[in-house]
Amino acid sequence: MNKIRVGVIGVGTMGGHHARIYSELEDVEMVGVADINELAAAEVAAKYNTVAFGDCERLLKCDLDAVTIAVPTSKHKEIALKAAKWGVHMLVEKPIADFLSSADAIIAAVRRENLKLMIGHIERFNPAIIKLKEIISTGELGQVLSISCRRVGPYPPRIRDVGIITDLAVHDIDVISHLYDKRALKVYAIGGNSFHKNKEDHASIILRYADNKSGLVETNWLTPHKIRQLSVTGTEGVAHVDYLEQSLEIWAEEGLREVAIETREPLRNELEHFLRAIAKDEEPSPSGDEGKYAVLVALSAIKSYTTEKSVHLYV
Repeated sequence: MNKIRVGVIGVGTMGGHHARIYSELEDVEMVGVADINELAAAEVAAKYNTVAFGDCERLLKCDLDAVTIAVPTSKHKEIALKAAKWGVHMLVEKPIADFLSSADAIIAAVRRENLKLMIGHIERFNPAIIKLKEIISTGELGQVLSISCRRVGPYPPRIRDVGIITDLAVHDIDVISHLYDKRALKVYAIGGNSFHKNKEDHASIILRYADNKSGLVETNWLTPHKIRQLSVTGTEGVAHVDYLEQSLEIWAEEGLREVAIETREPLRNELEHFLRAIAKDEEPSPSGDEGKYAVLVALSAIKSYTTEKSVHLYV
């Protein structure tokens, strides 16, 4: 079996991790990395024994099968359209784009060229979330009525082109709908910017689903330490996930149960899923449409907090 030829465009924090994992996978040939910061590209390339490019199109011309796009969100459309032009399957780091029109352009280009598109909503691949999804499907928690998330921590200076809702809350928007297996009908948000010049740096988001189910997201760049937690409330029990610890607790009538989790790096799970979809000619998930939905909800949350009104979602 021929190895899948891959590359990485954008070698910041996430792109560097993509390059590291690709370089470790047996069925992958790491062709190169590209970044407009040629020094950064050279450092990552040397670290993982591959080739550095300052121009991403030079990398895309190297007969690639697949590429990770880990550039700033505002550049996703530009780079994804170039990848589509060269017939390269792509994993676009979340969110798919900063505007719905840009998401539509990416999805259309991929469909036109019959390519695979996956959006890097990494939390779906956290082993604790994978196990929680299984538990919910068995009915152990009864009817799930509420899912709440807390995603807070210090501000990462590298994030400059989007606010916290588009950068961070999209994780929870995606996970909540993934666990419900439904899309939200309405969103209401309160948010603002305490120090981030033009974008929000804190927000509280309420999502309404069919049958009076709810989703709650608290997120900020103000908390001095990182917290990543999720709670699910059902008629027969409550589940608590700590993303960072990859831990899962179930509270039910019989008391507390700690669920055994085989810890594993979520990004490795994600990339293996992406590569398996290419090898088996299957559709990866989260898909482009799922990525667009997360952006729709995020943008609607921004509209809600700026207008102080709830926003209906037509999805």
